[in-house]
Amino acid sequence: MSKKSPLNRKRILKAKRKYAAYAGGERKPGEKPKDFKGTVSKFTPLLKPFLPGLLLVLVTGMIGAVLNVTGPMLLGDIVDAIKEQADIKLAGGELNFAQIRKVLLTILAIYGTSSILSYIQHYTMAGITQSVIRSLREKVNDKITHLPLKYIDTHSKGDILSKMMNDIDNISNTLQNNLVQIITSAVSFIGMLALMFYVSWQLTLITLAVLPPSLLIIAQIAKRSKRYFRRQWDETGDLNGHVEEMYTGHNLIKVFDHEEKAIDEFDDINTELTKVSYKAQFISGIISPILSFVSNIAYVLICVVGGIYVIGGTLTLGAITTFFTYSKLFMQPLVDIGNIANRLQSSLASAERVFALLDEENESEDSYNCRVEEPTGAVTFENVNFRYTPDVPLIENMNLEVKPGQLVAIVGPTGAGKTTFVNLLMRFYDVDSGRILLDGCDIRDIPRENLRSVFGMVLQDTWLFEGTIMDNISYGRINCSREEVVEAAKAARVHHFINTLPDGYETVLEENGENISQGQRQLLTIARAILANPAVLILDEATSSVDTRTEIHIQKAMKTLMNDKTSFVIAHRLSTIRDADIILVMNDGQIVESGKHDELLEAGGFYAELYQSQFGI
Repeated sequence: MSKKSPLNRKRILKAKRKYAAYAGGERKPGEKPKDFKGTVSKFTPLLKPFLPGLLLVLVTGMIGAVLNVTGPMLLGDIVDAIKEQADIKLAGGELNFAQIRKVLLTILAIYGTSSILSYIQHYTMAGITQSVIRSLREKVNDKITHLPLKYIDTHSKGDILSKMMNDIDNISNTLQNNLVQIITSAVSFIGMLALMFYVSWQLTLITLAVLPPSLLIIAQIAKRSKRYFRRQWDETGDLNGHVEEMYTGHNLIKVFDHEEKAIDEFDDINTELTKVSYKAQFISGIISPILSFVSNIAYVLICVVGGIYVIGGTLTLGAITTFFTYSKLFMQPLVDIGNIANRLQSSLASAERVFALLDEENESEDSYNCRVEEPTGAVTFENVNFRYTPDVPLIENMNLEVKPGQLVAIVGPTGAGKTTFVNLLMRFYDVDSGRILLDGCDIRDIPRENLRSVFGMVLQDTWLFEGTIMDNISYGRINCSREEVVEAAKAARVHHFINTLPDGYETVLEENGENISQGQRQLLTIARAILANPAVLILDEATSSVDTRTEIHIQKAMKTLMNDKTSFVIAHRLSTIRDADIILVMNDGQIVESGKHDELLEAGGFYAELYQSQFGI
């Protein structure tokens, strides 16, 4: 959208999020993010199966950190040993490097063992992380398959994909690197603090004087950065949603000459993402320089006081060297923990988004009170009422009885409730009151898998996946033979076309069949429906976007498909439904007329007006 448009992007996004929250979205405007403990408590069950591995990571991390901490102490011993040999040299005595060699070999063994433990630690943690993230992806994927259609209708596809990919990857990076670093930093901090007290408690107190302001700085910065990281990932989801919309609709964008507006909207989102990302990274990034500045002040004080102690003989040169090393390293674990706190804010923001998706309400539980084993296709609507939103009536007191094998056409203006009729019949949405019966069973008492196996759908918008033509047609029925697929293709009048392709039925289709024509895609979806051999068919104007010659082929294929089946045809071209057994005329969510074509024309009602408006009678 153009930057000059009064309906700017912020207003659009605000409206989207408000509607999403109203319709069951993840967060209401102004609602604060969940706390750290709540998110961690949801993540803990994912880690429980890997408790032995985590224990190994903990033990190796602690031992490795202890070994690393003891290294500087031995370096002090080397300094004292060298000074001792220097004194012997000055006194004219014989040099002996045995003690220095011993200490050097000990240091080599310590750091070598620490490296091996670090390898074990990171290798184990990598396996745990990938297993946990795989489990989390599986949970999100399973959740998406159980979400009601209402959620999908009210949320950006790009934002949902961003949660499944970007946010989970962010969690993965944090889990892989930061859990290990937390262990080593914490043990290193405690170990160095203990050894510093052992060397000189006076100098240690000077060092500790900088600890309270350091912790205060970390806490304040982490608090501020969390808000910006949350916005960063929200904006990332918006950007993904915009890119997905622009990519799928690129033809329309070009047709209506909206390239510049699409670029402007992308720039708006990208600019906002840049701003919040900059703030998040800048605020979190100042932790390290501020802590370094504070630690350097302490380091200067230690150098002055330590030098006085060496001159006065209170400390040896090796001891003060050791303490200098520890004091310089002492703040590093705090810096690391500060950086970890920064990354945890980003990860926490991602985890909140993912768990918000997982916390969404599923479709209502399946009932197994009734199963349709040999469906006949009898459908009954009894006093059905339904509203998408509580204050906007749509379908009110609908009654209908369809006998097995009847062809029912559903016509009416846009917004009359035709698609809602199908959504209720397929139980994508549940009725508010009343009931819908299939072969005498309330569809809410039939398991969804059993219910939907009774129906076959051929929609105006075809759906084909990237794979062979054979795979796409056989999608209609599992474990079917090649001969059955070919017979279905012949019945759909698409067999000849398939044979003209270089690889025949093994021709690989691009995503949504972009490498074949619209009519050919439609015929393939009809072949898929024929192969499924459902008892009830739902056809949504499958010929509206093809040429006249292809329309004839599709209509012949559909006639074969509908043979001896209960069929519901959503029709926009009234000329295609003359032979329907029942024509339902819908307006404002109600069936205002029903009957055969000739009867409705003679009645001179709403159907007659629609028919005359199409044919100029």
